[in-house]
Amino acid sequence: MSSAETELLTVDPLELKFAFELKKQISCSLQLSNKTENHVAFKVKTTNPKKYCVRPNTGIVSPRSTCDVIVTMQAQKEAPADMQCKDKFLLQSVVASAVTNPKDITQEMFNKEPGRVVEECKLKVIYLPPPQPPSPVAEGSEEGSSPRQSLTENDNQNGSELTRTFLETHDKSTEAKSVIYRLTEEKAGALHQSNRLRQELEIMRRDISKSRSGGVSFKFVIVIGLIGVVLGYILKSS
Repeated sequence: MSSAETELLTVDPLELKFAFELKKQISCSLQLSNKTENHVAFKVKTTNPKKYCVRPNTGIVSPRSTCDVIVTMQAQKEAPADMQCKDKFLLQSVVASAVTNPKDITQEMFNKEPGRVVEECKLKVIYLPPPQPPSPVAEGSEEGSSPRQSLTENDNQNGSELTRTFLETHDKSTEAKSVIYRLTEEKAGALHQSNRLRQELEIMRRDISKSRSGGVSFKFVIVIGLIGVVLGYILKSS
């Protein structure tokens, strides 16, 4: 049962739960609901007033309204044995007049006397283990991503780099093959030209040999010289 409903106030919750941590103030809240048509005065007491601070510890709840009460436990230097707490709280409530001011509330208003109805609600204190810290993020991975996801991203990146490297290498290889093919074609053409000139020169030499008896003209000697120069240049380029 998380809440208690009396004729005057509904209290929620019935257990004050503190996530216990050493040397740290811890707070929890109560909600008081007045479902009647009367003004209700309340007062909160505890068995260990030096350990807890209650705000407000007294007050007025108007008809059909609510009031929040904050309970703060002072910083503790030692943890209780087995995390068990024997502290208790008592909430007292009584019908008040419509003109009652919170500053006018006194202890005498909650004294049990004939003709006065004082309702009481007891509250327990429970210590909870402190919240666990978030799991550490694996080194080298981004926050919010798992190591497996990081490995997958690295694999994809490495695969892209390998593909790009392969394409660049393939392009360079194709270009190199094109250059080698062009040079081979040029060399073949030069060799063909050189062979043709050699054949023509050989024919001229034979003609010269045949015409030695009649002498050689100066023009013919110039032509032979030019052919020799061209042939030498082609052989040197090859």
